[in-house]
Amino acid sequence: MNTKDTKATEGGLNVTLTIRLLMHGKEVGSIIGKKGETVKKMREESGARINISEGSCPERIVTITGPTDAIFKAFSMIALKFEEDINASMTNSTVTSKPPVTLRLVVPASQCGSLIGKGGSKIKEIRESTGAQVQVAGDMLPNSTERAVTISGTPDAIIQCVKQICVVMLESPPKGATIPYRPKPASAPIIFAGGQVRADTILASAGNHTVLAQPQPAPAFTIQGQYAIPHPDVSPAHLTKLHQLAMQHPPFTPLGQTTPGFPAYTFSNLNVWEMLCNQWSTHN
Repeated sequence: MNTKDTKATEGGLNVTLTIRLLMHGKEVGSIIGKKGETVKKMREESGARINISEGSCPERIVTITGPTDAIFKAFSMIALKFEEDINASMTNSTVTSKPPVTLRLVVPASQCGSLIGKGGSKIKEIRESTGAQVQVAGDMLPNSTERAVTISGTPDAIIQCVKQICVVMLESPPKGATIPYRPKPASAPIIFAGGQVRADTILASAGNHTVLAQPQPAPAFTIQGQYAIPHPDVSPAHLTKLHQLAMQHPPFTPLGQTTPGFPAYTFSNLNVWEMLCNQWSTHN
């Protein structure tokens, strides 16, 4: 959160703020809207600049910049849009309790002490005066000096909470340089023969056919032709046994195709290598 052009006015501080939000892909899609219509409307009606980080990541950074009034208007519109989504999701649901609207701010770790206050006094005051739930993450976000601050409640409670958090941030500027959090793809890319890279899926070799498995946090191997080069944690003996087990399976049909005598196998929730590891454990 950065500030500039601070001036005293009759209504308090007139400040230009930059606030960063951490959102999941579905949340980002909601505020972008069809053909970008929703975020365009938010920009026009609030007067704030709203930028969304690029990249095919599970999380994205939404940066909101502008005068305080514009910032709070943008936050209000985002919170109301999320509440609308919650209401829509409950239309045909059997759930009776309505979940709160939740936003996650990204705040320099050096400012979190002031937000919490001595013995948690400040954060308790904010919770009681706004009715919102506020939680400050204990750990910094990966490869950064920032922490996530989660705010939950009604749209009105959230906007009041954001206003109070902004006051605290203005009174206690960040100390030292801030390394901003930059979301990374869910899984590291796997490089195949020919230089092809797939970061969104893991392809495992089973017999002479390719099987689509669920993404993993990090690859255990790279594939070149019919052979797998293991991660250092995978021993050659284990890999040999896994390969033998794979060869015992009936040929898998590539996804989207059918072959007489063999059904088309899809693996949406099953990691092929996990399956083979379990079988290996059973055989041993």
